[in-house]
Amino acid sequence: MDNPLGEMNFLDHIEELRWTIVRSVIAILIGAIVVFIKVEWVFDRIILGPAHSDFISYRWFCALGRMMHYSEFCLGDIKMKFQNTAVTGQFMMSLSVSMMLGFILVFPYVLWQLWKFIKPALRPSEIRMANGIVFWCSVLFFIGVLFAYFIVAPYTINFFGNYQLSPMFENIITIENYYDTMANMILALGIVFELPILIFFLSRIGLVTPAFLRSKRRYAFLILFILSEIITPPDLFSCLLVFIPLYILFEISINISGRAVKARKAKQALDKK
Repeated sequence: MDNPLGEMNFLDHIEELRWTIVRSVIAILIGAIVVFIKVEWVFDRIILGPAHSDFISYRWFCALGRMMHYSEFCLGDIKMKFQNTAVTGQFMMSLSVSMMLGFILVFPYVLWQLWKFIKPALRPSEIRMANGIVFWCSVLFFIGVLFAYFIVAPYTINFFGNYQLSPMFENIITIENYYDTMANMILALGIVFELPILIFFLSRIGLVTPAFLRSKRRYAFLILFILSEIITPPDLFSCLLVFIPLYILFEISINISGRAVKARKAKQALDKK
C-alpha cells in the first residue's frame, strides 16, 4: 500500500480506496461514540439549543438590537412542543445525532484520508497547487456549520415555531422533522461555504475565469438569493442574513479565481521557456 498511486494496478487502487473508506468510517464511528456517551445532554443543549428561549444567539441578537435601536432583533419566546411518534424514534434519533456530529468532528481527518488517496496520482505542480487544501476546506466547512447553527438556525426555528394560522393550532413538531431541518441546514451551509475552494481548482484547470464569474454576477445574485429564501424563513431580514455572506463568498471567489488564473498563466509561460 506504500506504492505510489500512479504505479498501482486497478486492484491496488480498489484496495487503497477500501482502506481509505474503512479508516474514515472508523474515525466517524469513534466520533459518534464520543457524542453518544453524552447524547442526552448533546441533544438537549446543542440540537435543541435554538429551540430554547435562553439560547446564546437570542441574547446576542437582542443586545445588537438594543445597540442599533431595532427591537425586531429581540426574538420572542418559542411556542413549540415536540413529540415522538415511533416506538424506536428516540433511540434511532440518538444514533442519527451521534453519527452526524461524529462526522462533523472528524471531518478534517476524513478529508485528509481522501487527500492521501488522491495525492500520489498528482504531479508535483498539482500537489503544490493544492497545498493546504485540507486545512482551508476544514476551516470553511466549520465556518459554514457555525454560521448555520448560531445565525440561521435560531431565526428559522423561532419563526416557524411561533408561526400560527390560528390560535386554535398548536405547533407540536416531531423530533424527526426538527432534526432533519437542523441537519440539512447545517450540512448544506457547511458544503456551500466550500465555494472558494471549488472556484480555485476550476480556475487552475481553466474551466472558470474571473471574467466569466463577473459576467455571471446577476445570475449568481439571483441564484444565491433564491437559495437563501429556500433555507430561511420567508422574511426579508432572515433571507439577507444568509444571502449577504454567500454573496461575499462569491466575490471572494472571483478574487481567488483571478489569482489562480495568474498562477496558471505564469506556470504555462515558465514551461514554454
